[in-house]
Amino acid sequence: MSDLRGRDEVLRTVPEWQGATWTELKGGQTNRAWLLEKSGRKAVLKFDGQPREAPYNTRIEEGVIQAAAAKAGLAGAVLLAEQQIYLTEYIEGTIWNPACLDHEAKFEQLATALRRIHSLPRSGRPFDSLGAAIRYVETIEYPDENLVALCLGVVKNTRLPNYLCCCHNDLVAGNIITAPDLKFLDWEYACDNDPMFDLATLVEHHELNEGQARALLDAYFDGSGERWYPQLLEQQRLYLALSWLWLASRPERSNKALKQLAERLTTSCS
Repeated sequence: MSDLRGRDEVLRTVPEWQGATWTELKGGQTNRAWLLEKSGRKAVLKFDGQPREAPYNTRIEEGVIQAAAAKAGLAGAVLLAEQQIYLTEYIEGTIWNPACLDHEAKFEQLATALRRIHSLPRSGRPFDSLGAAIRYVETIEYPDENLVALCLGVVKNTRLPNYLCCCHNDLVAGNIITAPDLKFLDWEYACDNDPMFDLATLVEHHELNEGQARALLDAYFDGSGERWYPQLLEQQRLYLALSWLWLASRPERSNKALKQLAERLTTSCS
């Protein structure tokens, strides 16, 4: 699909955006995105080169989950969701950065919002960590067989619990926005998972220390987080394993970042 053709299709489907100005947004790794502005309104339009496949949601699946989140005040509204076209409300606010997680005072606000995410309707699609891991391995050039085996072992040995809930599954600081209440961006990985995976992503992706991890658990579990700490560590290992495989499969991978992830993973598994 060419950009111009894609734009024309969107404008035919959503005529209220005809005549909007277009500004390309940077940073998308698997799509191109534009900010649309018209009559004081803003929206974000994403084009995919081809229909989304696992481990991503399809855009239609993503739209269903994000629409439920938007209804709960946790995301921007979905304006259009088709196989290769995704149009959502633009959220005005302040996007978090990793330094925001250095302040434990923010944990209460974040934990409250997380509990609301985990109370959204289930998607009906369980998190397939092993399927994702295998897909990553299939695209790694010159793999480190020992590290691949270690990662696959971690993934295979981390089973889904009996209790699943809707999870964001990509809960990094850049996907959190104060507007002024907390809202969340990029629901492309969201599905039914262990809620601890969202907390583990926050901890491991931002390299929070043990004290911060325990404080986040206490905030989420209303002061009773200690008993959940071993489960958090297990989900942190899962996140590290998936992250190493994902990064190793990327054509623009950083060997330095891969080495750092490998060191953290081997330490956590020792």
